[in-house]
Amino acid sequence: MASSTPFQSQIYRSLPEIERADAIVDRISTGITLGMLKVGERLPPEAVLSEMFGVGGATLREALGELRERGVVETRRGRSGGTFVVNQPQPQTDTIRDWFLSTSISEIRDIGDEHSAIAATTVRLACERAEAHDFDRLQELARALVLATTPEERAPADSRFHIELAVSAQSPRLTDAEIRLQEETVQQLWTPLAVAFDPESATAEHLELVRAVSQDQPEKAQKLVLEHIRRNLFHLIDTKLTLGYAQSIQDGQ
Repeated sequence: MASSTPFQSQIYRSLPEIERADAIVDRISTGITLGMLKVGERLPPEAVLSEMFGVGGATLREALGELRERGVVETRRGRSGGTFVVNQPQPQTDTIRDWFLSTSISEIRDIGDEHSAIAATTVRLACERAEAHDFDRLQELARALVLATTPEERAPADSRFHIELAVSAQSPRLTDAEIRLQEETVQQLWTPLAVAFDPESATAEHLELVRAVSQDQPEKAQKLVLEHIRRNLFHLIDTKLTLGYAQSIQDGQ
């Protein structure tokens, strides 16, 4: 079997014994939501997927069937056929609102603390280990955010940049942590439930961060990424307060 890319190794890694079809659905859906799998991309062949996930063919077909029913993938027959990503999973607005209402400010701040620690180490290692082709790729991904026209497109563009930055640091554990953190908050960050998040400012910060990494300026890169995460954190807290205030007014009526 051909060697897998860093993204494939994260998405298609073997499942624990207790996880089956639902876990495959969640794994692939998350990969699309975070921009690790793009609309139009073909998934590996079923035999390869079964081996990657460590499941039987029947379990895999059940998962792919569920994804087809959700309109996320479609299977095409013929020589150029296969299973293709055709849509992003639609964010559940009620679920996102419930997250804000049920998650405390201290819990949101704690997520920011963890993200700051992970990102600071990531950019320092990226300064040491990233290769020339990584910088071009990161610039391209940074610009993809400002070119996105909807919150549904901006969330995966944003998360893909940060995950790719972690990949450039050549640390699988940091990449795992970044993926988990992006999954936890990126849709909340870009949701239009309250004040809209500014893609132009975020893009400018991403591009400045790429310049610092490409010029091997670890101290500057760390400062930039910490400021970037702090701004994201303030936006999440502001959104929580706005939604909480609206909910309290509604409950009082």
